[in-house]
Amino acid sequence: MSRPSLLLPILVTLAGLACFGVMDGVMKAASIAVGPYGAMFWRGLLGALFMLPLWLRSRRRDGARGWPGRAVMRVHLLRGAVAAVMAVTFFYGLVRTPIAEAIALSFIAPLLALYLAAVLLGETVGRRAVVGSVLALAGVAVIAAGKFGGDYSAEGVKGLAAILVSAVLYAWNLVLQRQQAQLASPEEIAFFQSGLAFVLLAPGALVLAPMPDPATWGVIAAAAVLATTSLMLLGWAYARAEAQVLVPLEYTAFIWAALVGWIAFAEPLTWRTLAGVTLIVAGCLFASRRGEPHLEPA
Repeated sequence: MSRPSLLLPILVTLAGLACFGVMDGVMKAASIAVGPYGAMFWRGLLGALFMLPLWLRSRRRDGARGWPGRAVMRVHLLRGAVAAVMAVTFFYGLVRTPIAEAIALSFIAPLLALYLAAVLLGETVGRRAVVGSVLALAGVAVIAAGKFGGDYSAEGVKGLAAILVSAVLYAWNLVLQRQQAQLASPEEIAFFQSGLAFVLLAPGALVLAPMPDPATWGVIAAAAVLATTSLMLLGWAYARAEAQVLVPLEYTAFIWAALVGWIAFAEPLTWRTLAGVTLIVAGCLFASRRGEPHLEPA
């Protein structure tokens, strides 16, 4: 691919990541209103409704009929279950943690995915990944120290723990995405990700997903639009440019997270957070340089 042709995929990727960054802020507001479980449950419903016509159109375009085959559905179900728990734990933590800190901590997922890929896909973990992991863990320690220091709070520690659990699940989600992308179109992936989140969370919805008021419905609808739009933009971009070109752009999500947190929730951006995210990003970039196993972001 020639260098000029990379400009549009890069711009589309940045737009998709901006949508995701703003969506996190919108989902934080929804999670405060109806709880993280309820916010994810209702967003799954609206996201599936938004994506259904696009998925059906893609099926007609590809000449496919009926539901996907058993092997494809098995991957959809597994990733849907992992993503649902991942999202609920992330938004649980997001309610108790500044958005910039939450996004910074989630950046360890690509490194964790390298080790999961070694276990699940038989890939080799090289020395760069080990050194990168040490740097990233140092960044996590810097951010976590604030939770146990002078500004210690039990809710802050709960939020930190939930986001780290979510990061581990996100790493597994990255590995599953590599398998899923070989079997289904971006429209199908987005539809089933949203629809399965709604279905899998339905058993607990009567207790954990209160009916939103009209204003909260608007917030959740905005989150669903932002999430599905981002999935489609990133899917388009990654079909047209190499992952090694676009992956470093993932870290621009921190800029949007810090901006949304500051504007919408008056969350300050501390030097501790900046130092931690610098170490985490440095570790991830060092580990993902040419020659190491490389995973595409969600």
